[in-house]
Amino acid sequence: MINFNSFTDEKLVEYVRTQDQESYRELVKRFQSKLLRYATYLTNDEHRAADVVQESFIKAYVNLNSFDINKSFSTWIYRIVHNEAINIIKKYQKEISRDDKFDIPDDKNMELDFTQKELRNQIKKCLKQLSLAYREPISLMYLEGYDYKQISDILRIPIGTVGTRINRAKKMLAKLCQNLKP
Repeated sequence: MINFNSFTDEKLVEYVRTQDQESYRELVKRFQSKLLRYATYLTNDEHRAADVVQESFIKAYVNLNSFDINKSFSTWIYRIVHNEAINIIKKYQKEISRDDKFDIPDDKNMELDFTQKELRNQIKKCLKQLSLAYREPISLMYLEGYDYKQISDILRIPIGTVGTRINRAKKMLAKLCQNLKP
């Protein structure tokens, strides 16, 4: 069995294309949790997000030969997820808040853990109040770690627009979250 850890995403795509289609599973493993998190922020629903990611992986696999190996696979797959999520949002025309599960911490810092979890939940609620145009770029930057250029490629908007939307989103979040207490 081949160790794919040393393969870049693009090298792995080339391997899947030419050698072994079964190794596509490795690409799925690399991206599944990140894409699920991203899709959840777009759709505000874990079940729909899972459907979006599954459909996106299928579309990516079917269209793998059209992927330009000289570009970033990550940007390409995120764009597919973006398109699928937009299609789902348009189809259902309303956002449904995802269920937040309550976990009871096991350690001695139960009160601190509860406070931190509550703060995270409040920030997520504030983020959900932003329109998709602002929620998406700020999520890509701060939750997924993409830079302005990559966000521009994923969303297919100018870099200046990315910056504007991120700055406006920050200001909106500051207003929405001003009453949060740690």
